[in-house]
Amino acid sequence: MDVQRTGSMVRPPSPMDSLEKQLSCPICLDMFTKPVVILPCQHNLCRSCASDLYDSRNPYRFSGGVFRCPTCRFEVVLDRHGVHGLQRNLLVENIIDIYKQQQEGTNNTGNTETNLKPKESKEPMCQEHEDERINIYCTTCQVPTCSMCKVFGQHKDCEVAPLATIYQTQKGELSNAIDTLVASNGRLQSLLNQMEDSCRDVQENAQRAKQRLAESFDLLYAVLEERKTILLEQIGKEQDEKVASLRAMAQRYGERLQSTTELTDSAVRALEQSSAAEFLMASKGLIMQTKDAAKCSLGEERPEPGFEKMDHFNLSTEHVEAVLAKMDFGLADDDDFEDAEEEEEEEEEEEEEEE
Repeated sequence: MDVQRTGSMVRPPSPMDSLEKQLSCPICLDMFTKPVVILPCQHNLCRSCASDLYDSRNPYRFSGGVFRCPTCRFEVVLDRHGVHGLQRNLLVENIIDIYKQQQEGTNNTGNTETNLKPKESKEPMCQEHEDERINIYCTTCQVPTCSMCKVFGQHKDCEVAPLATIYQTQKGELSNAIDTLVASNGRLQSLLNQMEDSCRDVQENAQRAKQRLAESFDLLYAVLEERKTILLEQIGKEQDEKVASLRAMAQRYGERLQSTTELTDSAVRALEQSSAAEFLMASKGLIMQTKDAAKCSLGEERPEPGFEKMDHFNLSTEHVEAVLAKMDFGLADDDDFEDAEEEEEEEEEEEEEEE
């Protein structure tokens, strides 16, 4: 008998208990709070719980991230929108609404047989009336309040509306604002990606510009080296010609000097002879040869004055230096270089006129 009475006191699980269990979030273990998001594995989570789980796994979520479903451990991959990119499960939300309405109706009729175990109330209480729950919304003051405040309190002259109505309205506004913010974040991410691509393009283009500039200067160096070689060859050629001419003259002068020296020695030996007859026999020829040799030495070919100078090889580079000094990326046209050369020529003409 005792066993039978005890068994009759234990209430078997009702369908509503099973439904409440199915409508419970596996993270917070409470009934789903809207909005409810559905994962690719078809399991459901409160959006706030899913967001907390996602944030804990992905502190830097500018470009998406991953987390595991707490029910089946399926890996969920999200884009840069994060949890807000998941679809809402409107069917579950509607079932929750119907369940809560049924629960409230059961509590109001006092049917204890089908009454579910109530959860601890999380609704805030009015600070002015401690026994009153906040159940209406003052649209004038934009604050939630209680019925007593509307009847007797500070909101008695204000316009009020049902709390659920304002709740749904503002919740929808906040959801839309979140969607707008997510879209804005997507645009910002796109701009960031564009800036990164632009920075990379700038670096690549700058590298190519540096390479082209180095090649241009290498070409200038090659032209200058080639011109330098040609001008050095001109100087070397004239140097060789003048040195050869001078050495040829020196050779002729050396030969003449040797012959005149021998003639001088013969004339001196003739002067040293004691016999007048012998002297007179040789003196006539020696006198003629000596005079002719002296005359020839006066008319010998001589280098022209300034023959040894090389001043005409002085290279004027002022105008080239001026052009190079003004060389810039904006002076790519030949007209600019011609203008610079004309300015240098005009300055040189003015200097010559002053002199």
